[in-house]
Amino acid sequence: MATNIKRRNFLKNSLLATGGVLFASNFISCITDDDDIIDTIPPNLEENNFNEGVASFDPTNSQVIIWTRYTTTKTSVSILWQLSKDESFTDIVRQSIVTTDESRDYTLAVEIKDLDENEQFYYRFINIEDETTSQIGETLTFGSETSEVKLAVASCANYAYGYFNVYEAIGNSDADVVVHLGDYIYEYGEGTYGAFRTPAPTGEIVSLDDYRTRYRQYRSDNQLKELHRKKPFICVWDDHEITNDSYKDGAENHQENEGDYEVRKASALQAYSEYLPNTTNLVDNSIIYRNLKIGNLIDLILLDTRIIGRDKPLSFNDYYTATGAFDFASFQTAWLNPNRTMLGATQREWLQNQMSATSSNWQIIGQQVLMGKMLMPAELLILLGQVVGEVGATGSASPATFLAFQTAITELVTIKTRLLQNDASLTETEKARVTTVLPYNLDAWDGYFMERESVLATFENKKVVVLAGDTHNAWQSDLNTISGTKVGAELATSSVSSPGFETYLGAGAASLEQALQLLIDDLNYSNFSQRGYMQLTVNAGAVTSEWNFIDTVTSENYTVAIGNTLTL
Repeated sequence: MATNIKRRNFLKNSLLATGGVLFASNFISCITDDDDIIDTIPPNLEENNFNEGVASFDPTNSQVIIWTRYTTTKTSVSILWQLSKDESFTDIVRQSIVTTDESRDYTLAVEIKDLDENEQFYYRFINIEDETTSQIGETLTFGSETSEVKLAVASCANYAYGYFNVYEAIGNSDADVVVHLGDYIYEYGEGTYGAFRTPAPTGEIVSLDDYRTRYRQYRSDNQLKELHRKKPFICVWDDHEITNDSYKDGAENHQENEGDYEVRKASALQAYSEYLPNTTNLVDNSIIYRNLKIGNLIDLILLDTRIIGRDKPLSFNDYYTATGAFDFASFQTAWLNPNRTMLGATQREWLQNQMSATSSNWQIIGQQVLMGKMLMPAELLILLGQVVGEVGATGSASPATFLAFQTAITELVTIKTRLLQNDASLTETEKARVTTVLPYNLDAWDGYFMERESVLATFENKKVVVLAGDTHNAWQSDLNTISGTKVGAELATSSVSSPGFETYLGAGAASLEQALQLLIDDLNYSNFSQRGYMQLTVNAGAVTSEWNFIDTVTSENYTVAIGNTLTL
């Protein structure tokens, strides 16, 4: 039997051009919208043409975004959306019709405001004219009664490297929401970075159509599609949503023959906005840094450490002399330059204001790259770079290089142990081997030392947890100021499928894990050989993190196990 329903008139945002970047704006639905009669829903709808499934994003105490895409050859298409308190859609909370078109790749994202708090919702999309329907999605709102929340934290999903078993494991978990820290897609072409599955298009993605095609492939993956259907996402971009090691006005993986970088970036970010919407920023739709409040429990503060403000990262290669010696003095001058920024002045001021104003139990910072101080003995870092470079160039490190690397680990661990035991027989030369340190990763916060200190200062007297992804490895570090004051903890997740240090070090990854926990003062835990995700259980008194790992990405038959647990 056909059902008559009502349509709410609501604000439909057009595409908004901001700063030269075209973003697909959310459609906005408010409870104050007027009603008028619309068409009739046909009976016996077919589940068809919603090939990329459904998804929801940015749940808060009073709103959530619901998303879909429709496959059609028409210039535009009208889609009915419905939000209900029950799966049979007899208790509909909000509904309306929106029109999407080829200018936004037939995607639509509805930002539904003024919802009741602490609710579970179901949603769906219907094309009345075609008599088709989407899957039914599940989502939620938080609220003042939210006493505990479970966050699944994920990063770095390379389609070419393997199945998305980690996403399936998250879908089978009791997590309430997925916090995705970036590298949701990878830009590389076939056989460039992983060869287990073939990316679409097969070449490196550069144009708007390329990026859209890659997102459609990811969102057609059954494991990811089902996770989006079951759980809301909160997302920020990292570099591979544009191209490797992106910064404000360039990227490592962008060459002149690939066109203008700004054009490429604009295409990438437009496609991102179409497939991974976030809460509307009324000042500038291109801004993704934001604060999502989860009840009175959490200020979930999302940052953009990649695009909006980041200066070009330093490179160790620029500080070797003609004789092959490393110029520590010149490097230190550049490294400690107080004007170097990752956030940009506007975002940094915004973050400082958020930290000053927060009254929630916890401040959880969702961002991309490692914030902890990862100061590694210089000789070990140089040898690690040689191993990685040789593996990248020839497929394996030479026996001599690998032996030197393993020998250095053994000797440095022995020296550091003796130093911690106040061994008076240590020579100054031996001490220098473990105290002459360099930052592990200049693409992370280690490369922006002075700005990190100003950010860490805002954490004092707060309960701060910083989340990180990017490296494909799992880490846990204390966040200490330059004076040694602990102001927070960093929890860093492994990857969904992208490879970690095991690709370069093989069995040697385990020995490096153990060594670095001794050699790096602020580091407490690491895992360099397994793919997985973190699950954070947050209540007023504690944050408990579980590092969950799977045993394979090259078979859909896998096991998942907890590798480490920490309570803060």
